[in-house]
Amino acid sequence: MIDKQLRQRMAGVFTALVTPFRNGAVDTPALEALIKKQLEAGVAGLVPVGTTGEAATLTDSEAEDVIRTTVAAAKGRAFVMAGAGSNATNLAIGKAVRAQALGVDGLLIVTPYYNKPSQAGLFDHFSAIAAAVEIPIMLYSVPGRTGVEIAPETAARLAKAHTNIVGIKEAGGKVERITELRRALGEEFVIHSGDDGLTLPFLAVGADGVTSVASNLLPKDIVALHKAWVAGETDKARRLHEALFDVIGHLFIESNPVPLKAALARTGAISTEIRAPLAPLRPESLASLEASLKTYETTANI
Repeated sequence: MIDKQLRQRMAGVFTALVTPFRNGAVDTPALEALIKKQLEAGVAGLVPVGTTGEAATLTDSEAEDVIRTTVAAAKGRAFVMAGAGSNATNLAIGKAVRAQALGVDGLLIVTPYYNKPSQAGLFDHFSAIAAAVEIPIMLYSVPGRTGVEIAPETAARLAKAHTNIVGIKEAGGKVERITELRRALGEEFVIHSGDDGLTLPFLAVGADGVTSVASNLLPKDIVALHKAWVAGETDKARRLHEALFDVIGHLFIESNPVPLKAALARTGAISTEIRAPLAPLRPESLASLEASLKTYETTANI
């Protein structure tokens, strides 16, 4: 049984934070300013050191510094759910334990990448992590990045076996997955959209919120969409979805977070700096992104 208050805290818009860099190092002042903007916009949660945060190329020390900065900047005003995944179970356990010690509210644990474990392997992996910590865990199924998907039945087994496994971020790109997950997991389990462009369709069939890339750039707008849906203002929610649609598409014109960092740099919030093996945005992609953002700025009425 998931605590009602916890479920409420984990619903809504969670921002999958970028990790700003400058001259090869984490740009802590820029990260703090970004978090301040998110809090002012009313996001429900912050997700440091996830895919969008380039966790795969952060050192352990850098990742812990980013988490520490996020916890301190949030000051309890948002649910901090740190990424702590790895393709090695023991490494993931270590990350989870350290993140818990740094004061996060919960953990986002991605499916192991490259290994392509079976469903039995996924169950054992997530079980070991859940047993090592006490704080809430949100599973993260993103087959396009990891090559493996969490079956609804596996998620249900995990939720039954571990009371701290309370949610799933679904980024498989299929609306029907939300119905399958909801049937397997019941109404109390928290389900997030992991695809900005599918947030509204996912909400319509039973999701509770979104772990958003776009909210780094447009937090007020993404929050407005979710609030409109929750308030029963479905026409407004659809208009907001349609207004955001092209911008969201352009934020994924190349691998995340390369376009997002370019868009944020345009506002002066951060530099465009990313870490290899990611490469800077191609000129033609940048021009297309710029055009989309300018159109949105001149036509959106949010």
